[in-house]
Amino acid sequence: MATAEKQAAIAELAESFRGSSAAVLTEYRGLTVKQLSELRGSLRGHATFAVVKNTLTELAAKEAGVTAFDGQLVGPSAIAFVTGDPVEAAKGLRDFARTNPLLVIKGGVLDGKTMSAAELARLADLESREVLLAKLAGAMNASLSKAVYLFAAPLSQSARLIEALRAKVEAEGGLQDAAPPQDAATPQDAAPQDAAADSTTPQDVATGGDTA
Repeated sequence: MATAEKQAAIAELAESFRGSSAAVLTEYRGLTVKQLSELRGSLRGHATFAVVKNTLTELAAKEAGVTAFDGQLVGPSAIAFVTGDPVEAAKGLRDFARTNPLLVIKGGVLDGKTMSAAELARLADLESREVLLAKLAGAMNASLSKAVYLFAAPLSQSARLIEALRAKVEAEGGLQDAAPPQDAATPQDAAPQDAAADSTTPQDVATGGDTA
């Protein structure tokens, strides 16, 4: 490979490292072209699987500030450059390796953090971003429904109470309209008062006049 081509390849790999949220180093010794195509298809939308040259990759990783692959770039190497969901990419690599044991996952880097093969396996066991978002949305919907019920219940109870009070007030108003006025005095009430007034007059005259 000419120097210009090497420099272009190094620059391309360095850009792939910079533009990826994660990268997974694998060894593909013994895998066929068809199997590699199947692997690329399973990772589509989440990662790009590229066969790389070790020496050029070492230089590109150094240029991009990636040290996770130091000392591991030996044998036939390929890297999955993750641009989508890292969990889905890890799942795709794990599942393919289960049915094709010739694919060896060596390690990786996620958001600048070096990850071992065991850590990548644990990453693959996590739920994907879509599943987590769906669960979060479900929990939020349940909370909103509960909140709506809690707010609506007191309002409906208040409405029933107000309606009952209104009916009670209307009923009491009807009873008051039918009852006779309380302030008007009846003839029986007036007669004893007049009689009492007349009975005091002789006593006042007798005590107030001169006697013979």
